[in-house]
Amino acid sequence: MSGKIIIGVDVGGTFTDILAFDEDSGSVRVAKTPSTRGDQSIGFLEGILSVTDDLSSVATIIHGTTVATNALLERKGAKTGIITTAGFRDVLEMRRRDRPQTWGLRGQFKPVIERQNRIEVTERTLADGTIKQAVDVNEVKLAAETLLAAGCQSVCLFFINGYANPENEQIAASLLRNIWPNEHVSVATEILPEIREFERCSTASLNAYLQPPVASYLARLEDRIAEQKADSEILIVQSNGGVMSVETAKSLPVKTALSGPAAGVVAARQIASAAGFDNIITGDMGGTSFDVSLVADGQNMLTSQANIDFGMTIRVPMIEMTTIGAGGGSIAHIDETGLLEIGPESAGSDPGPVCYATGNTRPTVTDANLVLGRIDATNPIGGKHKQLDIDAAKQAINTHIAAPLGLEVHDAAEAIIKVANAKMGGAIRLISVERGYDPKQFAMMPFGGGGALHTGALMKDIGLGASVVPRYPGVNSALGCVMSDLRHDEVRTMNLLLDELDCSSLAQMIAEITRTATKRVQYTRAKLASIERIIELDMLYMGQSHSVSVPLTEDPEALTVASIAEAFATAYAKSYSRPLSGIAIRILNLRLSIIGVRPAIDLQMLATGERAESVADCILSAQQIYADGTWHDGHIIDRLRLPQGAEIQGPALLVQPDATIYVDPSISARVDNFGNIIMRAMD
Repeated sequence: MSGKIIIGVDVGGTFTDILAFDEDSGSVRVAKTPSTRGDQSIGFLEGILSVTDDLSSVATIIHGTTVATNALLERKGAKTGIITTAGFRDVLEMRRRDRPQTWGLRGQFKPVIERQNRIEVTERTLADGTIKQAVDVNEVKLAAETLLAAGCQSVCLFFINGYANPENEQIAASLLRNIWPNEHVSVATEILPEIREFERCSTASLNAYLQPPVASYLARLEDRIAEQKADSEILIVQSNGGVMSVETAKSLPVKTALSGPAAGVVAARQIASAAGFDNIITGDMGGTSFDVSLVADGQNMLTSQANIDFGMTIRVPMIEMTTIGAGGGSIAHIDETGLLEIGPESAGSDPGPVCYATGNTRPTVTDANLVLGRIDATNPIGGKHKQLDIDAAKQAINTHIAAPLGLEVHDAAEAIIKVANAKMGGAIRLISVERGYDPKQFAMMPFGGGGALHTGALMKDIGLGASVVPRYPGVNSALGCVMSDLRHDEVRTMNLLLDELDCSSLAQMIAEITRTATKRVQYTRAKLASIERIIELDMLYMGQSHSVSVPLTEDPEALTVASIAEAFATAYAKSYSRPLSGIAIRILNLRLSIIGVRPAIDLQMLATGERAESVADCILSAQQIYADGTWHDGHIIDRLRLPQGAEIQGPALLVQPDATIYVDPSISARVDNFGNIIMRAMD
């Protein structure tokens, strides 16, 4: 490859996915390399060097990372302290008085910051912004010294009602940054200047908790790239599907909590739109998890808040998705009630599934697919193994599943797949049927290394109209990294009645935030085609606790109370069928996003490459495939050489270096103009 190269890198629990795109020639190169758990930067560099040996030609590396997610789920962040208002040290522990077990009285929750490291200082700001008591800077200094003596690497500064007036926090932050020996100082009003004390405290605390590990990881990435004598710029994918600079990611790591899966949804939306599908349900199946998201009318579903785990609330804009433990490495087992269960424990990349022959003896979803003939044992994805051990997989399934349940090995393997499919189907129904969407109006887009092995069963189980398998499903999230725009989001709490709104002050606030956010986006060297702005108000009727997002599409200078009220009525009716009359309207927050739109990628470029003249020319071998309790004759087909318009009747395996597509016996598949595989149920 030559010219100006952009590389997308998505690090998952099992594989690191790489996609290199040459902007001059439009050529694409993909690779999957095993993730390195101890230090993901090792696998990161190995993956990049597998697609190019000349990093001097690489202009930009865009990275979706799981470092923040893993640190939260495994509770391996930094030792952190909080300096907070007297009387509010237990905000993290009290939460919203929810319970780990909704219907039970038992359950434990331990905040990521220990109570002895949550220190109170004298200060008080009222809800209307009045400073009742100035901050005692001597107490702040003593608190910082105490936390440092306790071994804290990072600190969160959180004062109650700071969103209404940040003056006390700003004074304390200035002092704290002079005392603290590193840059790991998270100030709540800088991260989330928004009403609701728990959400603000939790988000800022988790940001502080993540700063040292994420900053250290990103510094190692920069060092490894520098060692290659390259001047490549590194950008990081955010949970909202946009990208940001490394410096921003170091200071706001909480915005990377769902980085990798978000990039996959970005690519899925654009691929589906080009293929003529505006409504899709994405299913990203990697080695450890299955991530589901919904795209309706060509728009990603965004949420302003997510719970990474119980009590770990992050309030930042992000692509809404549901995650379950049903990946290719998820371990099948018999639970204490005698029922077959899948996950959440995963074999990951080390030791990996039993068929990898690297030490694991417990069967996984990948082992079951292999035993059923749905994976080519002689051509596994990722390139690490030349041959999969099917006999070891059979033995593991027999020992742990088949014998205890009194089943034949192949029936036990099919049971494993059916349980995994049922779990995935439940996650899909949660974001579609239970929210009023008709699955028949949606197509499935599977990606990740294992997604396309299960899409046929999910189509039939849920009643989806079709399935669109992208050209490179196994590295779709890496492609999403390359396709993502730069983005920066800001929020300000207003908390006033609409009738009290001064529209000129609102326009001035929008202009000030726009200037700040635009600087964040323009900080990088990335080429931008344009800069766009999204303005929304969180609004609700008096007496309500849940707000609706109201987009403001007209010039802020032209806004009036009447036009905002009309926009609110439209948004409210869309969510709740009809607006209410005679009730006062409150504006809670102003949200503003600046998007640096990067040049679009011609998706037909992905379909280039050598093509055969017929399906028959692409057949590599024959293989028996087990489905619905019986064996079927099937073919193994080279997917990337299939000609445009080719039709394949199941059962068949369409193989490529980054993924395998299993075409069920009752499914037909067709190659479209973009090289996607369009799958539909046969009549």
